[in-house]
Amino acid sequence: MLNPALSPNDQTLKQRRKFTLSLPSAVLMSQCLILTILVLFPLIMLFFKALFDRNDEYVGLNNFTLYFSNPALTSSIVHSLVIALTATMITLIIATIYAYAITTSRIPFKGFFRLIALLPILAPSLLPAIALVYLFGHQGMLKSWLGTAEIYGPIGILMGYCFWLFPSVLMIMVPAFRGLDARLFEASRSLGAGAIRTHIKVMFPAIRYGLLSATMVAFTYVLTDFGIPKVIGGSYNMMALDVYKQIIGQQNFSMGAVVSLMLLVPALLAFVIDRVQKQSQERLQQQEARPYQAKKDPWQTVVLLVFCSGVALCLLAIVGTAVFASFAKYWPYDLSMGLMHYHFEFVDGGGWKSYFNSLKLACLVTIIGTVFVFIAAFSSQRLKGLVLLKNLLQGLALLPMAIPGLVLGIAYIFFFNHPNNPLNFLYGTLTILVLSTIVHYYTVPHLTALTALKQLPIQLDSAAISLGVSVPTTFWRVYLPVCLPAILDISVYFFVNAMTTVSAAIFLYSPDTTLASVAILNMDDAGDTAPAAAMGVLILATSLVVKVLHWLITSQLLKRTQRWRQEDG
Repeated sequence: MLNPALSPNDQTLKQRRKFTLSLPSAVLMSQCLILTILVLFPLIMLFFKALFDRNDEYVGLNNFTLYFSNPALTSSIVHSLVIALTATMITLIIATIYAYAITTSRIPFKGFFRLIALLPILAPSLLPAIALVYLFGHQGMLKSWLGTAEIYGPIGILMGYCFWLFPSVLMIMVPAFRGLDARLFEASRSLGAGAIRTHIKVMFPAIRYGLLSATMVAFTYVLTDFGIPKVIGGSYNMMALDVYKQIIGQQNFSMGAVVSLMLLVPALLAFVIDRVQKQSQERLQQQEARPYQAKKDPWQTVVLLVFCSGVALCLLAIVGTAVFASFAKYWPYDLSMGLMHYHFEFVDGGGWKSYFNSLKLACLVTIIGTVFVFIAAFSSQRLKGLVLLKNLLQGLALLPMAIPGLVLGIAYIFFFNHPNNPLNFLYGTLTILVLSTIVHYYTVPHLTALTALKQLPIQLDSAAISLGVSVPTTFWRVYLPVCLPAILDISVYFFVNAMTTVSAAIFLYSPDTTLASVAILNMDDAGDTAPAAAMGVLILATSLVVKVLHWLITSQLLKRTQRWRQEDG
C-alpha cells in the first residue's frame, strides 16, 4: 500500500525513481550473468576436468604428472617456445621497420603498402600454410630455394607464422610511431646528439610499450594456434597441436584439458604484462604530442622503399599463389585456368553449405555481438552508481583476451555437453558457435566502444537529466549517432573474425554446422589441397568485399552524422 502521507505526485515520482534505479541494475545484472555463464563457468569446468581421468574418477594432479613424464608431450613445449620466440622476433623486426616507413618516413605509395599489409588478416591462418606448400612443397615451383631443407617442419611453420602475424604486429606498431613527439627529436639534435644516438635515446623509449605489446600478442598467437602446424608442420609437434590430437584423435578429454590449462598460463601472463604496460602508456599519452616526420634523406627513402616493396611482394606472392592454385587445373603439370576446384560437391569437408554456414554465423555474430557489446560498454561507462556490478562487468569483458580460442572451445565442450547442464540443448548447434565466437573476440570491441563513449563529456548526462530526457532516449538520439563510426568498426571486426576463425569452432561444429574454415582443414586432411585453397580464397574475397563496403558506408555516414566534429574543429 502506498504511503498516505505523500501526495499523488510524490507517489508517482517515487515510483519513477524506483523504476529508474531498478532498470540499470537489471541490465547490468543480466549482462554480468550472461558473461559469467559464457566465460567463467566453462573455465571452471575445464579446470575440474583436468583433475579427473577418462572414467570420470578423481585423480588429483595425476594427469599433470603423466603429461610431464611423457617425452613426446614435453618436447612439444620446447618446440612451441622456440617457434613462438623465433617467429615473434622475426615478425617484430620486419613489422617495426615497415611501420616506421609508412608512418614517419617520406616514401611514396604509403596507402598501397598499408593496404597490402592488411591482406593476411582477412584470410584464415590455414591459407598461407597451403600457399607455402604450393611454393616450397614437394612439387613447389620454388622448392630448390630451400636446398636440402624441407618446408614440412619448423621452417614452414615459421614462414607461415611470420606471414600471419605481420598485420597484427603492424597495427600495434603504427600507433606507437604516430605517438612520437617531434619536439623531443628537435631537443636531442639541438643538444648535439647524432641520428643514431637520437633514435636509441629518444625513439626506442617512446615505442617500447608498443614493442612489448606486439611481442605479447604475437607470442600468444603462435603458442595457441594449431592451424599452421597442422597443415605444414609434418611431424613437428606443438602444444596447440597436441590439444587437437588429444581431443579429436584420441578422445582423451582429460589430457586435452591439462594441455589447455598449460596454454592458458602464458596467455594469462602475457595478458597481465600487456595490461600493466598499457596503463603506463595511457599516462604518457595524456601529454599532447607534435607528430614526428623524418628529415629528407634520399638514401633512407630509397632503402625503406625497397624494404617495403620486398615485404609487400612477399605478401602478394603468398596470397597470389593461393589464388592461382585455386584456379589451376592440376598443379604444377597443367596450369590451365578453370573453376573446377570450386565445385565443392565433389570433395569431402563441407562444400558450399559450410561457406553459407560461415556467412550466416558471421552475420549473426556481427548483429548480436555489436548490440550486446555496445549496450554493455554503455552500461559500465555511463550508468550512475552500481560500482560493484560495473567493475564485475569490466573484469568479465577483459577476461576473454587472455583465453585462447582453442582453450575456449574445449571449455565449451565440457560445460555445454554436460548432461546436467540445462543449456545442454545448445551443444552442436549454430548458436553455440555464435556465442563462442562473440566471447572469443569480445574484449577488443568492448575497449573500442569504451573509447568512443569516453570521448563524450560526462556533463551530457547531467544536461539530459535536467531536461527530463530518459536514459533510453539519450542513448538512441545522442550516443548511438555519435558513436556510429566505432559501432561500424566493431561490426566489421566481428564479421571478419567470424569468417576466419577456426580455433574454437573445430571442437564445437556438427555435421550440420560445418564452417568454411573448418572445411579447409578437412579438405587438406583428405588431400584435396586445391579445393582447400579455393575455400580459403572465398573467405578472403568475402572479407575483402565486406571491408570495402564498410569503408564506403562509413565514409558516407561520417559525412552525414559526424559533420559536427569538423565544424567544431
